[in-house]
Amino acid sequence: MKNMLSCMDCACVGRCVDVAPLVLRIATGLVFFTHGYMKLTTQGVPGVSGFLGSLGFPAPDAFAMILIAVELLGGAALIFGLFTHWAAKLTGIVALVALLVVHIDKGFFVQAGGYEFVLLLLAATISIMITGAGKYSLDYHLFKKNA
Repeated sequence: MKNMLSCMDCACVGRCVDVAPLVLRIATGLVFFTHGYMKLTTQGVPGVSGFLGSLGFPAPDAFAMILIAVELLGGAALIFGLFTHWAAKLTGIVALVALLVVHIDKGFFVQAGGYEFVLLLLAATISIMITGAGKYSLDYHLFKKNA
């Protein structure tokens, strides 16, 4: 008896397989880009630096600039699928550090400052890093590669 719940039997799998990485890249990239934009325009480097300093980061000014740049440029790169592997790797590092340094001790739920949202971002960046940018990406069209 054929498994009626098998996703491989669904017509959307064959028709939409190339859309999945696009959707994941755009959503993930948009989150990182907007967070970087917010940091740049509302907090500025001094505000982000102060926050990082309060967490005990060494050279908080440098790390603030790196954080904002990775979120803005990495987010944009994910949206467009350009240098996707590296953009996912760098934004994934940002998510991992945020998870371990800021959110892990606040529990799971985002309402309490917990890690549920950043965990999902980390999972998305890992998925993108491993599976690649997909057919609908600049990587694919410029370099003829999926990653």
